[in-house]
Amino acid sequence: NAVVSHVKDSSTLIVRKPDPKEIDKYIESEIIDGLCCYSAVNQGQLIQTIVDDVVTHLTKEKLPTVPRSIRHKYMSAFLLATTGITGMDRVVPKVAGVEAPELMFKIARRWGYRIKGIPKGEAIIVAAKGNFHGRTMTAISLSDDDLSKEDFGPFLTGIELVPFNDYDALEELFEQKGDRIASFMVEPIQGEAGVIVPDDDYWPKVRALCDEHNILLAMDEVQTGFGRTGANFAHQLYNVKPDLMGCGKAAGGGILPVSFVAGADEVIGVLTPGSEGSTFGGYPLGAGVGVYAIKVLIEEKLAENAKIRGAQLMSHFENMQTDFPDKIKEVRGKGLLTAFEMQNSPHLDGHHVSVELLKQGVYAKETHHSTVRIAPALTIEAWQIDNIAEAIRDVVKSL
Repeated sequence: NAVVSHVKDSSTLIVRKPDPKEIDKYIESEIIDGLCCYSAVNQGQLIQTIVDDVVTHLTKEKLPTVPRSIRHKYMSAFLLATTGITGMDRVVPKVAGVEAPELMFKIARRWGYRIKGIPKGEAIIVAAKGNFHGRTMTAISLSDDDLSKEDFGPFLTGIELVPFNDYDALEELFEQKGDRIASFMVEPIQGEAGVIVPDDDYWPKVRALCDEHNILLAMDEVQTGFGRTGANFAHQLYNVKPDLMGCGKAAGGGILPVSFVAGADEVIGVLTPGSEGSTFGGYPLGAGVGVYAIKVLIEEKLAENAKIRGAQLMSHFENMQTDFPDKIKEVRGKGLLTAFEMQNSPHLDGHHVSVELLKQGVYAKETHHSTVRIAPALTIEAWQIDNIAEAIRDVVKSL
């Protein structure tokens, strides 16, 4: 039972815990945020540059909230910034992160019918097993997680799943049904599945396969984007470019929900007036925050810091795996999207590890019982990485 009272710096939260002896008094302690709101706070907690922009908008410029039918300079700036940072032709502003894969799904189907020539009602969207695209009906229709689907059916049809990082399975499916497949929609690195990193040659081969069969490659970069993996966007690690890319979470700088879909002109161009819209997508305050989220990403060299600090953390993980082979099964990660998976044992429980880490001043989160993810703010410093590693070592040693 703990309550976050305030932020000390961009990587550290101050937590108040009730004193069992005197409930009216509180004990304050620092914790390093190793969850980072599921990568929504890549730029760090309450970064002054972004906060100042919000304050200016609200107190000095006093911006109204307007619909997308009214053009304003803030959305223009947002569109220029997002197309610039992504290297894409067009961007569609949205709000919640899940709206990005939702829109990519829609765009892919329409592109399949209008451009590729798939017979109406027969378009197939391919996704990867173990995926996490959110919790809308489209997202859970794409999922193979029984818990997320229980009692929410019937689900969307026209979906096929293949194992992640299995090129042969994807090639076989494309050869069988490629004339009706509109898109392969997939995370470049699977986050919720436990930070599953594909083989180095997987994405270049997939890109070529999609080109061969005229199938869109749509990448969900909601968790992996904005410097998290050591590049501005994870697909850049593999020197490939998707046809569509969805972003969210850190796109709002940890201040506001901001998301968008970026893509090639001929793909996003299938949208027409009335076929897509968003009341708050690209509204002035959100657009301004989105611009400053990119400004901080670039000027603070967050992707570069994620690469350096991530290598430091992975080195710690590898040493722990060597020291505790009976406890740590595997370590995985790119940049500061990292995880360690424990051996399959009822005693090696990820939730228990997360609770014990909190007691040692590190906030983390388990996934799939035995895997613990560590994904701190990209502003984190070397000594804080060492502190995280020391806490993990102490907890693992005590198991």
